[in-house]
Amino acid sequence: MDHRDHVRLIRPGVEPAGRRWLELGAGEGAFTLALADILAPAGRITALDRDADSLHRLREGVRRAFPGVDLETVAGDFRTALPDGPFDGVVAANSLHFVGDPVPVLQSARAVLRPGGHLVVVEYDADDGNRWVPHPFSSRRFEAIAAAAGFVDAREIGRVSSRFLGAIYSALAVVPPNTATAPRETPVLHSRLHGEDRDESARSGHEASAGRCEPRGTTGTEVTREPCGQASDSAPRGDPEPAPAMSGQAPDREPAGGTTTPFVRWTSGAFDFSGAAR
Repeated sequence: MDHRDHVRLIRPGVEPAGRRWLELGAGEGAFTLALADILAPAGRITALDRDADSLHRLREGVRRAFPGVDLETVAGDFRTALPDGPFDGVVAANSLHFVGDPVPVLQSARAVLRPGGHLVVVEYDADDGNRWVPHPFSSRRFEAIAAAAGFVDAREIGRVSSRFLGAIYSALAVVPPNTATAPRETPVLHSRLHGEDRDESARSGHEASAGRCEPRGTTGTEVTREPCGQASDSAPRGDPEPAPAMSGQAPDREPAGGTTTPFVRWTSGAFDFSGAAR
């Protein structure tokens, strides 16, 4: 897939929803760039991933391409805590197949969405996994998964062919309008003003290897908020098929232990885009 495919997959679910979005398992930013492209010249995106190095590359790509978009990056595990809402929409692109049961994650996502908010999922259209995509779920199964998490009107909204597992689809589900927010079982990462430092809970992390992430473990929700570091020249990587595009979650084993990861807020500045979406 290329950037145009990424945009085409999620646009039908993003455009009607609003301007504030959360992305789960953002990785190096392939779908963050697509989301920013749709929301540009404005919009607010919070990108969540366990790998701080991937988030650094993500910031560089978005900053070069879409300087008007307000980007916040959060180093953390979407299975254990989500940033504070309410959001107009949540995107989970090639990330939920690293979770054995996606329903609790989607329940947590529903809790940070406004009534009527949109959930947009991008996933391999398969029900049998492998070491790279251990827990995919087909478009046929998504409606039941979304309903179990409290969403309504679940449906497929896009599809592209893939050399890996045949096809990738996108799907939309909606938070029921005029309903109370569901009780939260997952801790929330509360934002503060830019530049303030704080401690909250958390151990998580990845070790990057050739653009991939292998888990060192993620337990708890403690984070430290700080300004981002010096920008680098790296740009998002190209699509790695036949291996699947990987998110910030790791496929091979469950985490065990971990290290403190930063909670970072960064707002884009003006620059030119010369990279390509992975």
